[in-house]
Amino acid sequence: MTWPIRLAAPDDAATLAQLFYDTVRSVNTRDYTDEQVRAWAPSPRSAEAMRLRQQGKQVWVAEDGATPIGFIELDPDGHIDCLYCHKDYQRVGVATQLYAALENHARRCGLTRLYVEASITARPFFESRGFQTVRAQQVERLGVQLTNFVMERDLLLDDATP
Repeated sequence: MTWPIRLAAPDDAATLAQLFYDTVRSVNTRDYTDEQVRAWAPSPRSAEAMRLRQQGKQVWVAEDGATPIGFIELDPDGHIDCLYCHKDYQRVGVATQLYAALENHARRCGLTRLYVEASITARPFFESRGFQTVRAQQVERLGVQLTNFVMERDLLLDDATP
């Protein structure tokens, strides 16, 4: 199935903040402890905090009808800051479509490298898209340590001739 992908609008901020919170609190519980999940997403961000956080980023939203079901963020330097899909839309192609929109944009903009700090949960998704793990790292949220993985993908490798 395919879902419409569009650029985020300022009015999406509250919905995307809630989607982030709900996803971390449900999907990421299979790879992180309750304490880690609570530190990662202690409460939903306000719409204003989400708008401020997304300033300067390209943000794509996947929809089912008029309801956002996932989003992905790209910084101008090729950093993928967030990729979250609603708990009821896991493993049905939403993240794949969002990533494809991001990668197409990155290529049009002349980016040669994408990188991400992928959660344990997201790591297999990025590996399946050609990202290589650079290193595991520990990040602190509210005094709690969480593991994630610095990963990168060289977009020029796809364009190289054998």
